[in-house]
Amino acid sequence: MKTIRYAFWAIVGLCLILVGLANRGVVTVRAMPEALFDLLGISADVQLPLFMVIFAGVAAGLLIGFLWEWVREHRIRAEGRAKAREVEALRREVATLKSEKTSGGDDVLALLEA
Repeated sequence: MKTIRYAFWAIVGLCLILVGLANRGVVTVRAMPEALFDLLGISADVQLPLFMVIFAGVAAGLLIGFLWEWVREHRIRAEGRAKAREVEALRREVATLKSEKTSGGDDVLALLEA
């Protein structure tokens, strides 16, 4: 199974390298349209290779997706924590009841009742 996993990641890495080599051309990334740039007089242009723009877009999409999923699952995690607290409280209560039941009585009868 490890061999398959390593082979998969090797193929993914090779594909990423090929995409990077095929898209080495420099592109201009602008944060705002040229008309707005002319109006405000500030420049937010960056010269980057195309593969970096592609990889940054994929990374930003993954980050946004992971954050969205984490926020969406907040209710499920909160319910899980509440259930864990309830289970722990019930375990403590059972241990307390068992110790009260066995104290001050006959040990043989306590074993038979349990």
